[in-house]
Amino acid sequence: MKLSSLLGHTREVLQLVRDSGKPADTLIDSFFRSHKYLGSHDRRFIAETAYGTLRHLRKCEMVALRALGAQADGMLAEDGFLLLIVTYLLIIDRRTLLGVEDVGDGVKSGKLRQGLASILAAIPLVVEPEPNDPAERIGLRYSFPDWMVHRFLDQYGESETEKLCESLNEQAPLTLRVNTLKTTVEECQRALKAEGIETQPTRLSPFGLLVPKRLNVFGLQTFRNGWFEVQDEGSQLLPFLLDPKPTAKVLDACAGAGGKTLELAALMKNRGEIVATDVHSTRLEELRRRTRRAGVSNVRIRQVEDVADLNDGFRDHFDVVLIDAPCSGLGTLRRNPGMKWVVTEETVSEVSQKQAHILDSSSSLVKPGGIVAYATCTLFREENEVIVENFLTAHPEFALESPPLVASKFDLSVFIAGTYVKFYPHRDGTDGFFIAVARKRGTLD
Repeated sequence: MKLSSLLGHTREVLQLVRDSGKPADTLIDSFFRSHKYLGSHDRRFIAETAYGTLRHLRKCEMVALRALGAQADGMLAEDGFLLLIVTYLLIIDRRTLLGVEDVGDGVKSGKLRQGLASILAAIPLVVEPEPNDPAERIGLRYSFPDWMVHRFLDQYGESETEKLCESLNEQAPLTLRVNTLKTTVEECQRALKAEGIETQPTRLSPFGLLVPKRLNVFGLQTFRNGWFEVQDEGSQLLPFLLDPKPTAKVLDACAGAGGKTLELAALMKNRGEIVATDVHSTRLEELRRRTRRAGVSNVRIRQVEDVADLNDGFRDHFDVVLIDAPCSGLGTLRRNPGMKWVVTEETVSEVSQKQAHILDSSSSLVKPGGIVAYATCTLFREENEVIVENFLTAHPEFALESPPLVASKFDLSVFIAGTYVKFYPHRDGTDGFFIAVARKRGTLD
């Protein structure tokens, strides 16, 4: 496919991300499903270029503004995404493009073609010295909003913030979770190799496989057979921390499409009872399809408007309540770089109120002696420690405890004060993840 056409498709993807506010990986997958004529090389170019532009959007805007001068605002308003894509390819990706005719075939505006020419001429552009202010410097270098960098600096300090921002701009690894209801890690690895897919065991998760080369695994026979799911290694660890017994009654209160639900079912050997709830019917329908493929039979799926709706039938019912709470999702920026430009300070404030409500409403569903686990894939204290601390103040019948399996199976460096578990991309190679486990006073039946 001609370069100009590939750039046009990439521009369309970025417009979808901007207009919908949905995660980039979900939108890109949907885009490819509706453009089946695109070959593997075309898809790779579009995906990598879209992700790269989103990751480095602020820096691309800065370079484009300097290259275009007084005409920048008008040109960016007319077709900013095309200009920013070209800027990314030339300045960040260091890709060689032949000329305006290669990128601008289909661009009718003479002014816009002039803008493309200016961007092309900006390859040797000397970037001005970086600002002294740490927030502005890190924000420009790694393309993060200033407000977000300020929060990182307050929590982690300058050195750690820089490492974190750098890692969040990297491409996330492709990790699989082997479904132990149907196979073993070793058997799955052999079957994948027979399909031409090389893998290696993950460092932390005992059921994980790392696929060094990114590819579409959903067409593999092993996937259709239900032998694995695509799941980040950090996400795989959460169910282990809950140590669910095969006879347990478990609530997955914000199940979504059910990645952790399915893992809990495997750990429980398809026994006991798992109730999986969510507010979104489309996600639950996906969970139904996944349970069938995985051979899971101990899951009851229920749509609710509010976790509090479960009080009528499930008060003091569950041994384990898992709340993988809705959050700003900033721990997943390696997969969803567009979230940097969607999430705002107001978003964080709004979602934290929802998180507090869900955790509070879930407390009555836990048996005496049972546990509630609160987890997010975000990096802000406001959505993590603050939520848990306020909950414990309001509910003295709960007390934090160290998840038991971590001490024996995983690196203790992930612990914070022996209670909270945190994973970071720059430290652990996983998505950013926060986990807190609290036990309700009393004795299990």
